[in-house]
Amino acid sequence: MRNRVAGEVADASLVDASPAGAVASGRRDDLGVLPGLVGYNLRRTQEAVFGAFMEMVTGKLDSAGLTPGQFGVLAIVVANPGLKQIELGTALGVDRSTIVAAVDKLENRGLVERRPVPHDRRAHALTLTAEGQRVYRRALTLVDRHEAKIAGGLTPAERSQLLDLLGRVQRAAQQRP
Repeated sequence: MRNRVAGEVADASLVDASPAGAVASGRRDDLGVLPGLVGYNLRRTQEAVFGAFMEMVTGKLDSAGLTPGQFGVLAIVVANPGLKQIELGTALGVDRSTIVAAVDKLENRGLVERRPVPHDRRAHALTLTAEGQRVYRRALTLVDRHEAKIAGGLTPAERSQLLDLLGRVQRAAQQRP
């Protein structure tokens, strides 16, 4: 069986995730062209990775549980102490209102502190509080375990290649027509 996917002919054994004979047996689990679509597979993978993060990281941090997005904020602030909120939003690729809400939540939990930026009354520099540093260190240990689990079937070279390929897909998707 052969499927046409994005203008190319692909061997169905490489893209068809449904069990053999699903349609013939009357089962309704044939996914059609979906298993051959990059976007579909990225979304399914993201859902699985997010679920594993929530279980392995968020669920293990007690009351300090962090979402992947909140962990990302902490990681960037740790790497760039004094970073302005606007710069954080740019680094994460999110708009101003989204980053303000994210920082508000972390600040209300005592993990992040906003400090005025000298010579720019509108800007706020971000730093982690002592509690934020403690939570980040604990989360980083859990994130390392999470990463080991989700990339467990890959060699270091394959992991590096996957990160490169994902970056290329992201850049292509962000290009304007």
